[in-house]
Amino acid sequence: MTNLILLRGGIVVNADRGFKSDVLCVGNTIASVAKSIEPPTGSTVIDASGQYVIPGGIDPHTHMQLPFMGTVAIDDFFSGTAAALAGGTTTIIDFVIPNPQEPLLDAYRKWRGWAEKAACDYSFHVAVTWWDESVHRDMGILVRDEGINSFKHFMAYKNAIMCDDETLVRSFRRALELGAMPTVHAENGELVLMLQQEMTARGTTGPQAHPMSRPPTVEAEATQRAIAIADVLNVPIYIVHVSCAESADAIARARLRGQCVFGEALAVHLTVDDSAYRNPDFRVAAAHVMSPPLREKTHQEALWRGLQAGYLQTTATDHCTFCAE
Repeated sequence: MTNLILLRGGIVVNADRGFKSDVLCVGNTIASVAKSIEPPTGSTVIDASGQYVIPGGIDPHTHMQLPFMGTVAIDDFFSGTAAALAGGTTTIIDFVIPNPQEPLLDAYRKWRGWAEKAACDYSFHVAVTWWDESVHRDMGILVRDEGINSFKHFMAYKNAIMCDDETLVRSFRRALELGAMPTVHAENGELVLMLQQEMTARGTTGPQAHPMSRPPTVEAEATQRAIAIADVLNVPIYIVHVSCAESADAIARARLRGQCVFGEALAVHLTVDDSAYRNPDFRVAAAHVMSPPLREKTHQEALWRGLQAGYLQTTATDHCTFCAE
């Protein structure tokens, strides 16, 4: 029997405006949006008066069950997606991240197996963490046979999953051939490693040191370099978790030149600033360590302006939770 649900008197929010209306859902389909819909026989009527009725959210950046530095993110594909549904997010796009020298198809099948228990719709970006002809081949198979249409590139995390410029060029060009979108984590990994080593040698450690090892210039340089490579190859590019004004400005300049560049802002970068790293409770400060790090409030303001002006197009969570114990 088809499930019939009538949402009565809610505030329907579309891309252009909000307005009071009824919404009739037949099975998994929105069948009608209108005032004073007569409830069909057998329907469930929900009073949505004063409530917002909006489409299910799409989170384009999550990391469920991520293996990382000897541990694994605490949210698996069931608990993480169940939490997403509770908050109104109905689709996530997670990341397949192969280890260096791990075949892309093997990593993809592993992540697909983990995701079978997901409570909501999901898709994947696939990371390119190394390069040879097998990666070139697997990218084609993933696009043609599995529906993958975006490939992630880490410009940070040297000696682990960082892409050098040769890998970026080869992978970007292959993505262009396949009609797929390259995405980048834009931080200069060489500079990050050098700054980390220098601060460690001076005894500057702890949560407060994290943003010092990844200043805005480090992100801005990588953002501009990725945009320049994409421009030469004439391939569209998507910059994930833009956190600073300099990177947002680089995206805006490229778009004004007519280049196809997209920018993503994270909820945490829009709402929390770097004062969290100075919290006297170490556990609270450490819980805010992420990359790119939280920034000063002036950078938050720049991100909001970017969303309002349209040169940042998406928001995401980068949901990747770890326990303190």
